[in-house]
Amino acid sequence: MMRMRELTSVKEKNNELEVRPGGMLVQKRDPDEALNRIPPPTIRVRVKYGSIYHQMIINSTATFGELKKMLSGPTGLHHEDQKIIYKDKERASKTFLDVAGVKDRSKMVLLDDPVSREKRYVEARRNAKIAKAAKAVSDIGLEVDRLAGQVSALGLVISKGGKVADEAMSNLTELLMNQLLKLDEIKVDGPYGDVNQQKKLQFEKVQKFVETLDVLKIKNTKRNTVNNGVTTAPNRHQSGRSVEKFAPIAAASQQQEVPSKKTSRGVVVTTQWETFDSLPTIIQAPPSTSTSASMTGETIQHNLNWDLLLK
Repeated sequence: MMRMRELTSVKEKNNELEVRPGGMLVQKRDPDEALNRIPPPTIRVRVKYGSIYHQMIINSTATFGELKKMLSGPTGLHHEDQKIIYKDKERASKTFLDVAGVKDRSKMVLLDDPVSREKRYVEARRNAKIAKAAKAVSDIGLEVDRLAGQVSALGLVISKGGKVADEAMSNLTELLMNQLLKLDEIKVDGPYGDVNQQKKLQFEKVQKFVETLDVLKIKNTKRNTVNNGVTTAPNRHQSGRSVEKFAPIAAASQQQEVPSKKTSRGVVVTTQWETFDSLPTIIQAPPSTSTSASMTGETIQHNLNWDLLLK
């Protein structure tokens, strides 16, 4: 008999329990329980606000917070700025009506709570300030990411042996420093970890890019100096060759200058390059001896003819 009773009790327990999908063994639910459940009764309460009474129909198992939300429409007060007095006591928003002893046709008094309103305004302003700071940090982050692309492009050009203008790198550094100033101007009071963490992250990112630009500037200047030294060396070599090429010509001209000075005293030959800038004075050459001899011969012949005619 005892064995049979134990088996029946186990069967009854198995009928009362069920296994949930997570593997937990719980009491078996009745599928018709929701249909057969009797809804809690509704009550009518009269709430006085100023000189006006508001009659509200609400569930008896509701809370005073739900009643405040229902009163926000007809009274125009925010539910956080309301204070309900029932039986000469202020009731908290989480208190249930039936637990506080509220019944049908109970009377309450609704008051405006200026302290709660002030707290709500302060909280709203603080939240707006935090949202504005978060948006400013986000905008700076987008601008820093755009400038980071330019920094990486300059680094790629320099790594491939290209040359970058110093002015472009200086302008990029100045833009990054402006972002640092904007980050410094963002002030967030209080322990708001998310905004402060994002601000610190962007600050460190900008500093890293500025240091990268400084390294790229040093590499770029070194490459420019090396390139300038390579280009000037051949020029000097070529100039030396040109001097050697024209040295024999200058020596020959100096050798020809000495006899020319001895033969003609009026004409001066010079090898100074500056005299080619101005036109030389034209010196008329003396008449040749052949032309003078012909002229004297003609005069002698004319004189002879006149002498013969006179005789």
